Amino acid sequence: MENNAEKTIITVVGKDTVGIIAKVCTYLSENKINVLDISQTIVSGYFNMMMIVDRSAATKSFADCQKELDVLGEEIGVSIKCQRAEIFDMMHRI
Repeated sequence: MENNAEKTIITVVGKDTVGIIAKVCTYLSENKINVLDISQTIVSGYFNMMMIVDRSAATKSFADCQKELDVLGEEIGVSIKCQRAEIFDMMHRI
């Protein structure tokens, strides 16, 4: 991955319903946020997704994306959290 990428970790957790991935990815695409990696599982009806995205071409600020994804999560019944990858890496250093 490129060093100049503005990497962000996005997590999505909640009860599984149709369209969660589509709605999150549509938001990202519309805001020029590129998905670099994605992992998702469903365990006993609960949806869990982690994405690493590149915000270097994003049309909105990190804070605006955080707020809008939070609202989107409420609309579709899941929790969506964003964290800058560098902060995530520092917090989880062994």
